[in-house]
Amino acid sequence: MRDPAPWQKKYDRMVVLACVFGLLCQYLFIDTRAGLSMLLFVAAFYGLFFYAVKGRIGGFEKWRGQFSSAWILFVPIGLLTLTYSLFANDVFRVLNRFVLFALIISQTVLLTKSSALPWYRGRFYRELLFLSLIKPFSYVTVPFGLIVSRLKDQEKGDAKHAAFNKVIIGLLLAAPLLIVVITLLASADSIFQSWLNKIPGLFQVSAVDELIGRGLYGAVVALYAFCYIWVLLFRKSGGESKEAPLQAAGTSDRGKIMLDPVTAGTFLLSINAVYLLFVSIQFSYLFGAAGGMLPDGSAYAEYARKGFVELVIVSVINVCLLLGGLHRIRRAGRGAELVRKLSLTSLIVCTLVMLISAYSRLSLYEEAYGYTQVRLLVHGFMIYLTVLCVIAVFRIWKERFSLAKAYIGVSIAAYVLMNYLNIDARIADKNIERFHQSGIIDMTYLSTLSMDAAPAIYRLEKQHPELEGIDVAVLNWRREASSHGKWRSWSVAIQRAK
Repeated sequence: MRDPAPWQKKYDRMVVLACVFGLLCQYLFIDTRAGLSMLLFVAAFYGLFFYAVKGRIGGFEKWRGQFSSAWILFVPIGLLTLTYSLFANDVFRVLNRFVLFALIISQTVLLTKSSALPWYRGRFYRELLFLSLIKPFSYVTVPFGLIVSRLKDQEKGDAKHAAFNKVIIGLLLAAPLLIVVITLLASADSIFQSWLNKIPGLFQVSAVDELIGRGLYGAVVALYAFCYIWVLLFRKSGGESKEAPLQAAGTSDRGKIMLDPVTAGTFLLSINAVYLLFVSIQFSYLFGAAGGMLPDGSAYAEYARKGFVELVIVSVINVCLLLGGLHRIRRAGRGAELVRKLSLTSLIVCTLVMLISAYSRLSLYEEAYGYTQVRLLVHGFMIYLTVLCVIAVFRIWKERFSLAKAYIGVSIAAYVLMNYLNIDARIADKNIERFHQSGIIDMTYLSTLSMDAAPAIYRLEKQHPELEGIDVAVLNWRREASSHGKWRSWSVAIQRAK
């Protein structure tokens, strides 16, 4: 295989060094008071910075300092950094973070000639804000593009080495999503969280929340540091370089990014592994066997009612993953295709279990706290997602089936159906039914519903005229109905309310 160009090696190493920088930062600052760690942080950043800008080869221009004033800034930067090791004034410890950030940004911009404006003009500092707080976000995909581009080069070399790299890339791509998904699932299920809390001991952290927090912190720092330095490197050329091979592996001529099947398979298997663990807990819960698995101090009813919002969010994420798996994975041999289809099917089956669990949790929640518009709409949305998942399973194994047509048709039908379900009337009926069973009803909330709820409340008034607030609600609906006396305003709801 042809060795990468020198500038390509530098790009790759910049990604690795940025990741190391992020890991170092989470170790230095999380759960510890800044002291000597601030000096190490600043030194590590400058190590990354000077590696990127000094000794440019090929695609890198020859690095030159712009002004002697940029070098002079090392004096205040160094002195302010040392204050964290010398003093303990809390006010200055907070202020110095912002001052150090501003000084370091100013110095790095001056050293790399990233701004043509004089440093003593107001416009220069407006441009600093743009370069440091806005522009880096336009390059968040660059490090991932470099990784995938490197993977494409590896495909031309040793097959085993290339396959190993694809697996690593798949795991790296899955890591950010796994952090989000595991956080949501842990919030949704106390048993799942208790199981996860046994894992962090291997990493010398107290809980899974801390482990996830450290990972997010390090990832954000690493990504920002890389993207900011990338802004400085390619500011003059608008962030593009002929020598920077940022085209993703598998990208078609039309710019459609296609993931390698090995990378995609690793990604999907990583996600499914977490889902299968979670789903096994849900089966125990759904079939009534979770009573003995609950953490200490957690009641079964409390466990059953929590987490439906998080489960719905995860289900939506899974539908998005499904669409990516159907249209953004490059087709390969029969074996790879079978892995892809089985992985996507497993993803959908796990999603269906999550939706069933969320639906039952929400039902118990409504029995305990009453029925509202939001809760009934969430019920409908979960049923809608379930239908989409069932259609998706058919599409996974039937390539010529048009998923877009089916989804559009189902979406329109679902929206029309929700309009005709008369939600407010159902809310009133359900809450009245709950009142007859428990003796609890929230008339304040029911009085905020539309006139669709009036007939049910009128019937309740005849049965229980002593209920506090029911006479006011009835009077308000009748007044509202009478105010729409013109024939152009007539509707069945108004007529019933009268």
